Amino acid sequence: MEPHELVKTIAQILDSKKAVDLKAIHTTEQTIISDYFVIASGTSTTHVKALADELEFQLKQRHGLAPKGVEGRASGWILLDYGVVLAHIFTPDQREYYNIERLWEDSETVEDLLT
Repeated sequence: MEPHELVKTIAQILDSKKAVDLKAIHTTEQTIISDYFVIASGTSTTHVKALADELEFQLKQRHGLAPKGVEGRASGWILLDYGVVLAHIFTPDQREYYNIERLWEDSETVEDLLT
């Protein structure tokens, strides 16, 4: 699956489970760790965990994709590493605290991949 297709698929899955404030950032020019970040918020730690679980389940079931790593299952920020795409799922307070959008503000926000 092409990176932009994976971003769209991740966004669709998260949106279907009522993720809040979805953003996609094209990071190719700024880092070698990924081509894109998908950033989303859940409304609570339970919602964040449910979003991460659903994303992992749907990508495995539909596309045979498993994350290379998952970090933060016991926190308010869960990171799922799909190689070229990193999915960051936050509680609102953790998202505000870490503010990774600001850290990557030189990267292009890609709105058309979220629809």
